[in-house]
Amino acid sequence: MFDAIVVGARCGGSPTAMLLARHGYRVLLVDRANFPSDTISTHWIWPLGCACLKRWGLLDSVLATNCPPFRTMGLDLGDFQLIGDLPSIDGVAEVCVPRRTVLDKLLLDAAAEAGAEVREGFSVTGLTSSDDRVTGIRGHRRGGPEVEEQARIVIGADGRNSLVAKTVRADEYNVRPALTCGYYAYWSDVPPHLPAIRPRPRRTMISFPTNDGLTITYVACPRDEFQTIRSDLGRYIADGLGMVADFAEPFREGKRVEQIRGTGTLPNFFRKPYGDGWALVGDAGYHKDPILAQGISDAFRSAQWLADAVHAGFSGSRPLIEALAAYQRVRDEHLTPMYEFNCSHASLQPPPPEILALFGHCATTRSRETAFSEPSAALFRSRSIMPQRICSESSVKHPSAASQKALGGSADPAQGLHQRFAGIRRGMLLSTAAALSTPARADLYYRHVAAGLGPAFCPSWSAG
Repeated sequence: MFDAIVVGARCGGSPTAMLLARHGYRVLLVDRANFPSDTISTHWIWPLGCACLKRWGLLDSVLATNCPPFRTMGLDLGDFQLIGDLPSIDGVAEVCVPRRTVLDKLLLDAAAEAGAEVREGFSVTGLTSSDDRVTGIRGHRRGGPEVEEQARIVIGADGRNSLVAKTVRADEYNVRPALTCGYYAYWSDVPPHLPAIRPRPRRTMISFPTNDGLTITYVACPRDEFQTIRSDLGRYIADGLGMVADFAEPFREGKRVEQIRGTGTLPNFFRKPYGDGWALVGDAGYHKDPILAQGISDAFRSAQWLADAVHAGFSGSRPLIEALAAYQRVRDEHLTPMYEFNCSHASLQPPPPEILALFGHCATTRSRETAFSEPSAALFRSRSIMPQRICSESSVKHPSAASQKALGGSADPAQGLHQRFAGIRRGMLLSTAAALSTPARADLYYRHVAAGLGPAFCPSWSAG
């Protein structure tokens, strides 16, 4: 009998199995794939995720896979760019964007090295239970007989279409419809250029480097265009790149390699992530649109939270069911603000004129004070910020007269911003009314709005 069986050996499952095995528990990790194995992915590991890898002793191994890290990023608004460095999280400020054939194999090997038993090419066909408590799994290797394995807890890390979640009928909440569809391509012979998010009408384009000198381009569009764009994905990608003037030179000699990948099945939901004898981690328990590429980093964080909860329960420091309930509370507290902002961003709606005026003001303000880095880092961690901690009144500049006029001519720009923009980007801007109580805090507010990327991307900006 195992202490834990983890179903799914990718970004949620392998770290969970690794962490539990490091605690000395007997862990079985199964996946229907044989690794290395590819899967549809955003590829991005933000500083929060890289900080997890560093804590687990795996960051150097990921960086050694010929995947160039970067810290400086841009927001390309067409008429101008905002360029800045990401804030450091636990001493890590870099983004790494490895291919999943590389990353998932590395994570699987780390779980095996920690002592987990790994079965690749193993398909789970069902769960076993007794008195409404999950007790194990049924499954088989490819072409082999069906077997049963028992465990104190079964952890579903088997993605948004989780068999574990369906079998236990995990409740869904805070559900939103699919908002975008997205496809990406790999390119060779593309020279280095600024990784940036590039919103355009009904589109968002992102380009970034990955392993072996390749570049990835991702193009998102509204879900209602799915049937149209899927008929000619090559043209869809080419048309998206054609909307960005800065792509003309770097992609002039670029060659598209491999097939175009993507999907239009991108639901947004939370699931209750635990019950009697079972738990969920990664996309199995929480899924959102990939527009801001949070999935891998969120899976890493959730794996740590869940492993800590299971260890607390198994070690007797608290009842397991209480520890798992705390896991849900921690997960939802940390991830809901980004979820809300992500859904808002995935609407791909053009910003109103007032927001564009804020972008313009941000572009003309070339310097960003050091004081801005601290609230940026806090937002980056997706934690609430008390208004008094946002900034001091002397730490930021007051909006220009031109910006005040563009915002409606209010004598109090903070009041004008609050009246016009309350609720906009509400997942990013917690306690908005209090945050806009002074002109200085209003200035900080529109810096975050201008960044357009909420808690996932709030660097100290300068105009580019």
